[in-house]
Amino acid sequence: MASHGIKDRVAIIGMGCTRFGEHWDKGVDELLLEATGAAFQSAGVTKEDVDAYWLGTAQSGMSGLTLSRPLQLKDKAVTRVENYCATGSEALRQAAYAVASGACDIAMAVGVEKVKDSGYQGLNAFPIPNDGTQRTLTAAAMFSMVVPAYGGAYGVSEADMRTVLARIASKNHSNGARNPRAQFRKEMSVEQLCAMPAVAGQLSVFDCAGVADGAAAAIVVRAEDAHLYTDNPIVIKALALVSGDGSGLMDPEYDYTTFPEVVAAARQAYAQAGIESPRDELAMAEVHDCFTPTELVLIEDLGLADRGTAWKRIMEGAFDLDGELPVNPDGGLKSFGHPVGATGLRMVFEVWLQLRGEAPEERRISTFGSRSLALTHNLGGYPGEMVSFVSILGTA
Repeated sequence: MASHGIKDRVAIIGMGCTRFGEHWDKGVDELLLEATGAAFQSAGVTKEDVDAYWLGTAQSGMSGLTLSRPLQLKDKAVTRVENYCATGSEALRQAAYAVASGACDIAMAVGVEKVKDSGYQGLNAFPIPNDGTQRTLTAAAMFSMVVPAYGGAYGVSEADMRTVLARIASKNHSNGARNPRAQFRKEMSVEQLCAMPAVAGQLSVFDCAGVADGAAAAIVVRAEDAHLYTDNPIVIKALALVSGDGSGLMDPEYDYTTFPEVVAAARQAYAQAGIESPRDELAMAEVHDCFTPTELVLIEDLGLADRGTAWKRIMEGAFDLDGELPVNPDGGLKSFGHPVGATGLRMVFEVWLQLRGEAPEERRISTFGSRSLALTHNLGGYPGEMVSFVSILGTA
């Protein structure tokens, strides 16, 4: 058996994305209306034209009513989905497969999160376990274990690891500073970042993604119908989702230098899309940099650099906006922000802008015009127990 995928059968014809940040003046309804309204406008369709909706949210609603009420949808199926921080990607995956199956002609995937005025610090499990199984480490603490593990495995000193992580953060802050939708729009030098005090292991606050409010949306149709709506559709080449079994936390051999679920999802996605050398074929990658060491490991797990070499390639600028393979050109979670339900679709929105040539010149990837495929990677959970999503998207 294999994950055959739906290559070239479904296309994105419209997208919308709000600014991510502290929206004290907006609630869930306003964020949803803004993102979906922009998507409807870009596709040239109305809410009545869409046959079914998939809403991704982790903490901002418990049913499809979260979307159908503000949009005033009549007699429409609205499915609410949640899959940790990969929730937005899950909404897109299900909407795309509904179109590919023939069940829908037009479907919409929407992701939203409104948490800044709730006191939540990120992803929270409901109900909170009271049987002694609740986690005693924060997400920052869990991912901080990647740092000494990677340095020890590949002979990178603590000082050099600190500089590498600061280089990742500086790159993403530089990209976010050029993006009007990003939560944090201030450039930070490597020197400034290295001087920050540690808050979890060797991680500083600036190694951690920001908590944000925001929403994003995508409209999908059969690929053969896409040109009825737009001259520049983005075609889905692969959608791969892998849910781990949590064994990494109990496996004494697990060393925190790789995320097996990511490796498996990437392998499936590349097989579906027919990609043999991702570092040579991809124009860009949006990866789930919830923490700076996560991006470091993901670059290797996704095959964008050989094992033990990503830290060198990062220092060389290989993944900068003007590098050979831009990673997180919109600023990533680190600078763009991370409203859990919307993040996966925000990544796709950046692909939408970049591959269609709609990103402004100061934000345009170096590979524009020479390569036509892009990757998004979205994960949820922790090292040793996570879900991982990888999409490959391309121009028609």
